[in-house]
Amino acid sequence: MSALKPVGTGQVITTGSGAAAASAAFNQQTDTLRVVAETSGCHVAFGANPTATTSDIYVGITGSSEEISLGPVAAQRVVGITTGATTTIDFPEGSGCPFAVGDAVSLTVTGQAYHDFSHKTIASINNTAGVDGFFSTRVVVNNNSSGVATAFDAPYAELRRSLKVSAITNAGSGKAFIQQVQVS
Repeated sequence: MSALKPVGTGQVITTGSGAAAASAAFNQQTDTLRVVAETSGCHVAFGANPTATTSDIYVGITGSSEEISLGPVAAQRVVGITTGATTTIDFPEGSGCPFAVGDAVSLTVTGQAYHDFSHKTIASINNTAGVDGFFSTRVVVNNNSSGVATAFDAPYAELRRSLKVSAITNAGSGKAFIQQVQVS
């Protein structure tokens, strides 16, 4: 038997009569999501903006739970930010990019919170070496940061994958409790 350690705060997803509902976005901190069917069995999906269907992972009868793999945690230190109609993020040279186009991400900048954003999708990734003397990976995020006039100059910044979970019941309404956990 394994032990679970909760990570962050949990959320309740309330589904309508046969309609899928989604959680609020959350930053991925572990590789495992615990889902508890609170009022009836439900199907769940996760991703940038998922919509659960009855073909997705099923969490059985009321009170049962499942641990679902979210995949590896994706986060990367940020060394540069270019603002505009989209936001360009620079990673340290030689570090690569743990994200894919279409992933949702959140940015946290220590001491310069006006650069922060939550749950925006990646539009493109450029890892071409030596473009105009630039040798790092850059990602372009669908985040309008044109109102930020202060240049990036922070001691630490991090871009992290963010997710939503969607749930649907086979019939009627229901509730599912979700929380990231560490399994030991």
